Amino acid sequence: MQKTQLSESVAVSRIIYGLWRLTDDKDRSPSHILAKIEACLNQGITSFDQADIYGGYSSETLFGSALKTAPALRDQMEIITKCNIVTPTGVYADRRLKYYDTSQAHIQQSVDRSLREMGLEQIDLLLLHRPDPLMDAAETGAALDSLIQSGKVKALGVSNFRPFDLALLQANMTNKLVCNQIEINLQDNSALTNGDLAYLQRKNIVPMAWSPLAGGTLFNNNNPVLAERLRDMSLIYGVEPASLAVAWLLKHPSNILPVMGSNRVDRIKCFSEALSVELDRQSWYELYEAANGHEVP
Repeated sequence: MQKTQLSESVAVSRIIYGLWRLTDDKDRSPSHILAKIEACLNQGITSFDQADIYGGYSSETLFGSALKTAPALRDQMEIITKCNIVTPTGVYADRRLKYYDTSQAHIQQSVDRSLREMGLEQIDLLLLHRPDPLMDAAETGAALDSLIQSGKVKALGVSNFRPFDLALLQANMTNKLVCNQIEINLQDNSALTNGDLAYLQRKNIVPMAWSPLAGGTLFNNNNPVLAERLRDMSLIYGVEPASLAVAWLLKHPSNILPVMGSNRVDRIKCFSEALSVELDRQSWYELYEAANGHEVP
């Protein structure tokens, strides 16, 4: 599978496996988690997306337990994780409410915990999970830079940042922010026109798309016209409707990296099917029109 170079030291697979649903699975055994990892690796999906908050701060622990049973797999993988959301559960059960923390102390504590829970010596890519209204950009930028200097992290990025948030943080950093993980799918496609993707392309920052299938709502009666169009076109292209929806993202010139999530090994094995689809321009716009409910102006 093709790789996308994010920095001199980090390249990620064209499709990324997201672990936000890892703790939703009834089978949380290391062997079952390893089956998912191997299903990805066997098709060239080498990048795995975590966050400290996933599973009430337990997903990294489960993932690390699985890796400890097959440590040789680590050299075949790029591990991404995120920090700065604090919610009153798990290790933060004593907190009164959910909030964001981009202080130097919190970032360093979170990274140390992620390394420990996943049994890693180094995180390939660390993202700030959400923009923090109380962010001291100079303090946060210095904290992130120090993680690369210390060798705990290879590369840095953000998630859910708007261009102005990203620009503020970048202006206070030495190392480049290499990606922004935002919601992009056929149903929520505002990033195509609100300046988000244009900014990322201008700055040579790679977009990652979380919820690329809109949580499965692309295929139900939430938008029956779009669901029908996906079904009809999938027959033409000989792939599943989900693969067609991912191919729609892959077509965009900003080099969107879809972050796919499923606990079913059979579905995971089909993730790379989207790479076999080459949508022509009219087919791409046909899906865009169906998603928006009207033709382009």
